[in-house]
Amino acid sequence: MNQPNLPGFVAIEGPIGVGKTTLARRLADTFNSDLILEGAEKNPFLEKFYQDPKSVALPTQLYFLFQRVKQLQELRQSDLFSPCTIADYLMDKDRLFARVTLDDDELHLYEQVHANLTLDAPNPDLVIYLQAPVEVLMSRIQNRGRDNERPISREYITQISDAYTHYFHYYDQSPLLIVNASGLDIVSNENDYNQLVQRILNTQSGKHYFNPTTL
Repeated sequence: MNQPNLPGFVAIEGPIGVGKTTLARRLADTFNSDLILEGAEKNPFLEKFYQDPKSVALPTQLYFLFQRVKQLQELRQSDLFSPCTIADYLMDKDRLFARVTLDDDELHLYEQVHANLTLDAPNPDLVIYLQAPVEVLMSRIQNRGRDNERPISREYITQISDAYTHYFHYYDQSPLLIVNASGLDIVSNENDYNQLVQRILNTQSGKHYFNPTTL
């Protein structure tokens, strides 16, 4: 699918269970673009973090930081940002999560490590922020039945959702499309998906909102 106004680099963000990876995969298939996935399942500390966050919060976060820096370096070397790349995360999410999960001393150490890494992450041409109520997120997490996610608490999801809301309230580094994903079905509802694709192709500046309409 060739689109003259297709953004060169699209980043999809939002809390756990909102559908970032599903949308990233489908858009990459639609646009025949490169795909970057966060790969949270590769983090060896994540399952224990969900069970007992305080015990492994720092190694969990540092693993993600190093993983994302490595991905960025590989992308720089292979020039995958041209002509189109879809990612299911923003580099900034690492610090967002760190500020939620780490205590003051851990966050200070994390910030020192972060400051000494050469990140130079490119700004996306478009950021898609998927949002949904905590009840919807908890239901989706439970329904997808991943063993390592079973211990995730409502309190944690609420904290993460609030952090995203605050972050994107002030976000102005790229064009931003805020999507109400609570009733969005891009897997089996072609109308929902096609409406979203059109909004993506027509969002080139500023902040915009998308709610799917029923035909």
